[in-house]
Amino acid sequence: MGVRIEVLPFLGVAVALAVLIALVGRLLGARARRAGWCGAAVGAVLAAYLLYFFRDPPRTPPADEAAIVAGADGKIANIVALDRAAFRRTATAAGLKPEQLGDFLQMDVTRISIFLSLFDVHVNRAPIAGASTFLGYFPGRHFFTYLEKSSDYNQHNSILIQNARTRCLFNQIVGPVARRVVYWPDHSRPVAVRKGEAIGMMKFGSRLDLYFPSNDIRVKVRVGDKVRAGETVIARLETEAGP
Repeated sequence: MGVRIEVLPFLGVAVALAVLIALVGRLLGARARRAGWCGAAVGAVLAAYLLYFFRDPPRTPPADEAAIVAGADGKIANIVALDRAAFRRTATAAGLKPEQLGDFLQMDVTRISIFLSLFDVHVNRAPIAGASTFLGYFPGRHFFTYLEKSSDYNQHNSILIQNARTRCLFNQIVGPVARRVVYWPDHSRPVAVRKGEAIGMMKFGSRLDLYFPSNDIRVKVRVGDKVRAGETVIARLETEAGP
């Protein structure tokens, strides 16, 4: 199982904290060995958690071209149908401009929201293959991400992935604990991505909102289901969907 290189600065913080605890212990009169062991124990526990949090396990997407996969590990928090007027209001509240979404704004959409706990893998993966375009980083509020209003008002990245058969608006949303979202492909141009390919990360608890044209898909999950990024089928293309 791999670990993302982004963990390195945080491991530095763990080491610094261990040293600080040891120094404070000495200043408070603890023996050098005891102070050192206390600092080392705290640093080791924190480092172990950080290595666990930044893990990046391999994932194998289904070969079925009609399958749409989860973009994040976690629990399905909500599945909401939005008519075109509601989608336009949501997109505007989230900071997007009409020209960024084009005729997508003229469609009724289905939003599938995934809530990530502090113990889930936080690497995000493309739910469909296609051209992935970074639409922008949008500063905002830090409501808890289990609240529906976080979809409209919280700090987030927006990415549009589209192919000849459908499209997906991919919003990486952070809350009061998570403070940073990362999209790894080039921000200046569309980049071809494969279904299930790792494309970003949300750090320390967050929410992923996926918007699809309602007429294009049939949802295959329910609220409360646990999903794995790049592997769990959350929807199928309606034109190919079976019974």
